[in-house]
Amino acid sequence: MGARQSRASSKDKSPKRMLFTGRRQKFSPWDDALLSGRDPRSLLKRGMHHVSFSLVTRGMTDIPDFLWGLSEVQKLNLSHNQLRVLPPEVGKLTRIVVLNLCGNRLKSLPREVSLLQCLKVLFVNMNCLTEVPAELSLCRKLEVLSLSHNCLSQLPACFADLSRLRKLNLSNNFFAHIPMCVFSLKELIFLHVGSNRLENIAESIQHLASLQIFIAEGNNIHSFPRSLCLVTSLELLNLNNNDIQTLPSELHLLCRLVRIAWNPMDKGLHISHNPLSKPLPELVEGGLEMLFGYLKDKKHT
Repeated sequence: MGARQSRASSKDKSPKRMLFTGRRQKFSPWDDALLSGRDPRSLLKRGMHHVSFSLVTRGMTDIPDFLWGLSEVQKLNLSHNQLRVLPPEVGKLTRIVVLNLCGNRLKSLPREVSLLQCLKVLFVNMNCLTEVPAELSLCRKLEVLSLSHNCLSQLPACFADLSRLRKLNLSNNFFAHIPMCVFSLKELIFLHVGSNRLENIAESIQHLASLQIFIAEGNNIHSFPRSLCLVTSLELLNLNNNDIQTLPSELHLLCRLVRIAWNPMDKGLHISHNPLSKPLPELVEGGLEMLFGYLKDKKHT
């Protein structure tokens, strides 16, 4: 009798062990740690306008598998972890509007990002990207794209199709010139190309007629292009820390630049730490009105 009970007890326990083992194969350690037996949807935050999910600064090296089943997620924040790969399963989250991957170790993005047709905001700054997939250009609703602090030297030409893009950050990369596709982005109001390897600004900059903020500080730009003076919508122009020696007489056309700016956050013209020829340094110290007056007078003499 005791032996039969022992065998029966053994048979009862065996299936439970198999189920547990199966579960461990299905879910990663991150799933178990985060869920602790809860329904994954219990981790969602439901706001008035968006359903969001956040796993910030968890030290994760892999994205938990259960995430790919949360198809209702619209804002996803996986920033400041140790992620090296964004799996192609991200394409299942077709309702995503905001995706934050800042501060990881990603070297690439999967082609499946093209399936994120609702995507409006993408942060992939502070990673290890050496290229960006051309398929990202199929996210036609994209309005904000941050690729700063990576290892990029070019963008796919088809990025010109991102016709709704309004803010683009390419700072702290290895660009030797502003990619030509950027000059096709007619809706851009913000462009940051600071701390790259730029030596000039192409004449095509004049095509960005809606641009309000242009930051190109910390490069090796040798001249201030006259075509930049045709971007009369500019309210903040930062060319600090370059190699500019002269300023164009047409500078006064930038009538929305209200001052010589010294604080990085201030609107106006930032032109400090350039080897400006005399008497320009003294005129800059005197303010924008004095500088504009000198340049206009010089044109007519």
